[in-house]
Amino acid sequence: MQLILLERVEGLGNVGDEVSVRPGYGRNFLLPQGKAATADAGNRKVFERRRDLLESKQADVLAQAKTAAAKLEGLEMEVVLATSDGKHLYGSVGPAELAVLLKDNDVAVERRNILQDEHIKEVGKHEFRVRLHPDVTATLSITVTSEQH
Repeated sequence: MQLILLERVEGLGNVGDEVSVRPGYGRNFLLPQGKAATADAGNRKVFERRRDLLESKQADVLAQAKTAAAKLEGLEMEVVLATSDGKHLYGSVGPAELAVLLKDNDVAVERRNILQDEHIKEVGKHEFRVRLHPDVTATLSITVTSEQH
């Protein structure tokens, strides 16, 4: 299925790129989300007329993501959790828990945009990344302390 991208899609292309995707991905995700349009003659003409508007919109979204990343870079969070021996946590801290902690700090981030190399299972200072845009990620830190002293 040939599509024209109307916005930047990670792993696929930028605004205006003509890409070939599997029919299900195009029909069930890209087209309903407004991220692409079918690559026929009519849509090509419409896209060329709207190209400047779409590119400026994407530039604005990128600029907003960069300013949000700059604000988030300084955010340090702390959480107190139960441990078995003062060092190892009962369970772990993953993207779902980090999303709740961010929400408590007035930062709205979806769980799927939190990137971790592995779940946090020990007391200490840990870093994780938040994807704000396909081209922008912010690195945040969390300090996990033991509930028992």
